[in-house]
Amino acid sequence: MKVDLFDFALPPERIALRPAVPRDSARMLVLDGAETRDRSVADLPTTLRAGDLLVFNDTRVIPAQLEGRRGDSKIGATLHKREGPRRWRAFIRNARRLKQDDAIDFGAGVVAMARDRGEDGSFALDFEGDEPVELLLERAGRMPLPPYIAARRPADAQDQDDYQTMFAAEKGAVAAPTAALHFTPDLLARLGAAGIDHATLTLHVGAGTFLPVKADDTTEHKMHAEWGRIDAATADRLNAVRANGGRVIAVGTTSLRLIESATDDTDVIRPFEGDTSIFITPGYRFRGIDGLMTNFHLPRSTLFMLVSALMGTGRMQGAYDHAIRDGYRFYSYGDASLLLPSKG
Repeated sequence: MKVDLFDFALPPERIALRPAVPRDSARMLVLDGAETRDRSVADLPTTLRAGDLLVFNDTRVIPAQLEGRRGDSKIGATLHKREGPRRWRAFIRNARRLKQDDAIDFGAGVVAMARDRGEDGSFALDFEGDEPVELLLERAGRMPLPPYIAARRPADAQDQDDYQTMFAAEKGAVAAPTAALHFTPDLLARLGAAGIDHATLTLHVGAGTFLPVKADDTTEHKMHAEWGRIDAATADRLNAVRANGGRVIAVGTTSLRLIESATDDTDVIRPFEGDTSIFITPGYRFRGIDGLMTNFHLPRSTLFMLVSALMGTGRMQGAYDHAIRDGYRFYSYGDASLLLPSKG
């Protein structure tokens, strides 16, 4: 499938640089079968049905952006996947100045050795010392804002809270599961009062989620891998909801990708722990979810391909045209969409 089928033009002013305040005041474009409605996230309790269940990703963003030196050369590193107790795979800025076994000094007593350069130009970084790497990152790292925000403003103290969801518990993500940024304790309470429950799983989002698709055809794209876990109790809950006629609504593409990775050919969600590199494009049969709440995605991205697989490419192109014309805010700090495909 040609990648240019998933292209669209987005005016730069549509890229949100800060989230809505309060969080649940963000707008929400609802695609319910063939119907399109403009709503807000705060309307979720009256938009979903009693018996539905929302599934959130409880990963916690770590300060994975590092600035250091190798001798006189400045080296930037964005961690994107843990490979061992003290080893992280990292995308490197100014990588031409870095060689195998070079030491990078990130300041604050944090030093890492560059190892094992990958085909994509990344390096494995082995952090020296005995302290947990998480503590080292708290000292030397900063919040890894997405490139389309970082290019327009630096990360600041406000992002420490803004770029973390209310469900964040399991440290390991280098990008936020941004659909869940819209949720507040009050909204969750109102959803519960309306008979709409929630569950959590863990998928540690990697920086690979922002990598552009450089291939001309989707069959030539190699998807990045991310680690995730669904425990047996959560899998049983999701299966029970569907068996009782409710809908499993993934909050964010990360939750969706993990659920689909854990679902077998008989549409039963199984416990799962490990890496997933599932790549969902039009023609895919969804087995474990009945809907998706997600933000608006980049053109030609694997995530826009995913939502096109769920709702149809033409349907999503039309919805994005509507969102752009109507002033919706895009990407990580932007507005939301609720995608409920027709059944049958």
